[in-house]
Amino acid sequence: MSESSTGRTVTGEDEVVDLCRDLIRIDTSNYGDHSGPGERKAAEWVAEKLAEVGLEPQIFESHKGRASTVARIEGEDPSRPALLIHGHTDVVPANAADWTYDPFSGEIADGCVWGRGAVDMKDMDAMTLAVVRDRLRSGRKPPRDIVLAFLADEEAGGVYGARHLVDKHPGLFEGVTEAIGEVGGFSFTVNENLRLYLIETAQKGMHWMRLTVDGTAGHGSMTNNDNAITELCEAVGRLGRHQFPVRVTKTVRSFLDELSDALGTPLDPEDMDATLAKLGGIAKIIGATLRNTAQPTMLGAGYKVNVIPGQATAHVDGRFLPGYEEEFLADLDRILGPRVKREDVHGDKALETDFDGRLVDAMQGALKAEDPIARAVPYMLSGGTDAKSFDDLGIRCFGFAPLQLPPELDFAGMFHGVDERVPVDGLKFGVRVLDRFIDNC
Repeated sequence: MSESSTGRTVTGEDEVVDLCRDLIRIDTSNYGDHSGPGERKAAEWVAEKLAEVGLEPQIFESHKGRASTVARIEGEDPSRPALLIHGHTDVVPANAADWTYDPFSGEIADGCVWGRGAVDMKDMDAMTLAVVRDRLRSGRKPPRDIVLAFLADEEAGGVYGARHLVDKHPGLFEGVTEAIGEVGGFSFTVNENLRLYLIETAQKGMHWMRLTVDGTAGHGSMTNNDNAITELCEAVGRLGRHQFPVRVTKTVRSFLDELSDALGTPLDPEDMDATLAKLGGIAKIIGATLRNTAQPTMLGAGYKVNVIPGQATAHVDGRFLPGYEEEFLADLDRILGPRVKREDVHGDKALETDFDGRLVDAMQGALKAEDPIARAVPYMLSGGTDAKSFDDLGIRCFGFAPLQLPPELDFAGMFHGVDERVPVDGLKFGVRVLDRFIDNC
């Protein structure tokens, strides 16, 4: 048992905030090219926290500094299939000059922990550690084996994290049939009598692309009707302004039906403006799940103002709905035209599972026990997670990182945004819910 300075036993709720702050203070910025500090320090820190309560964690380094930590907790009934709880320790970069508080300070202000990774996803890492440490200190075994994975490289597609472990060390996940991870279980307040908690049961697939146009190089002062930059910018402009058709998948239909019932009004997915206006801060997430998307994110060309380059490039973040990959790629080629060469930088599949079963019941029960006005509903994530890798092992994956959020907080805007922060009370709520969930998983 761990005790505070007052002699009182330390609980998961007591230490989750400090765990989250300590993790945020470890800079694990992932630039996608190994130029960042790497996740090794975070992996060692996590391993130390797990070893303190009797586990034997393993660290796997796929590239210098790019490390993940894995441990297994024995359950009361080892004959049952195991559960995976996974989170990533890397974060996207942050420019401190843009932030109210330093993004790697873990500052507490206005009832929140501030910093890069506060919601994506060192909050869930901290909640998982807090719950596990509390249970092991008090001798409370889970009902079945639990595999814990704190992973590198999720923000760049997971090649040096989850994908490395699945391909090179699949035995770590022996017997695992289900998993929970990030971006699910967060609240959306409908009114004083109802809070929806969005459980991620689907996620879009990805095509991160490089677009290239070759043209004729020449002097900037001369006429040039084969300018690669002009051709590329016109294509990127067409793509960036294009509205792909609405395609209502099984998960999105279920979510809209649940929301329609909660609001007491019909929702028409074909009338996007009216539908999204009812969703407040989560409109950014939900809106992107109604259609395929392709967002230009980077441009590159030239090396001197008076030289017309022979080539221009752009990068695009493409996301497709489950079942609509072929349609998406065909639309892309039609929009871009024959002059644009398209190649994948990183691609991965879409996922979708049903919102049913004992694990879902455990999520619903844990949320309801801590929030009497809770209702769990399925939704699709517009991005992607390490679940894509674990799905290759036949593991059924959900997004469940429970947080009760104040209605005014722009939760969707926290992801990869400036002034990312998570409510202190939300972290403690998440600890309580996860603990109850594990009791019944």
